[in-house]
Amino acid sequence: MRITTVGLDADDTLWHNETIFRLTQDRLREMLADFADHETTNTKLAEVERRNLRLYGYGVKGFTLSMIETAMELAGGEPPGRLIADILAAGREMLAHPVEPLPGVEEALHDLVDGYRLVLITKGDLLHQEQKLAASGMGELFAGVEIVSEKDAGTYRRVFERFGTGAEEAVMVGNSMRSDILPALEAGAWGAYIPYHITWAHEVADPPGEHPRFAELESISDLPAWVRGLS
Repeated sequence: MRITTVGLDADDTLWHNETIFRLTQDRLREMLADFADHETTNTKLAEVERRNLRLYGYGVKGFTLSMIETAMELAGGEPPGRLIADILAAGREMLAHPVEPLPGVEEALHDLVDGYRLVLITKGDLLHQEQKLAASGMGELFAGVEIVSEKDAGTYRRVFERFGTGAEEAVMVGNSMRSDILPALEAGAWGAYIPYHITWAHEVADPPGEHPRFAELESISDLPAWVRGLS
């Protein structure tokens, strides 16, 4: 068995992301307190986000548009201008939030880069993801960067063929069972699931059971030894 390529998700695998979304959602609930209780706001926002994914994709900009649409629906179509301005300001703050690498990430990537091609495979807004990678200081470690609209088996086959020696000799690492692990396994790659302490509901899925190419790791610090063990 030979492993040549390690694909890595970005948000909540290399750096914090979902916590920023959750904090902003908390702010939205307070902004809309005059129009709806917190549970109603949560439910409506989740509904609007699901509806808008095919239009706006993933990332802060689409989330901000969904927050505005949520406010419009809960406020009867006529939210105060100040409310829209506050939501836009919250979105801008998310875009400007400092990149905070997760513990052990930099050490693990520097350990892996000597023996494997590292490829960043992430969803989200192109400009924002490029900015976060640059701010992380880890961009030079990656042989390739793919910012995609969706992660499916075809995506992984294409990326691992382009930057490596095919999916069969690649590992995909991430915190999303739905996006990082299951489609990578379907493509023929190995999947290393590293849970983050909170997960967006849209990314939750059942694990693959006793799949021979699946592993759950406690921390990214465990990744280099696990990858080497596959060989």
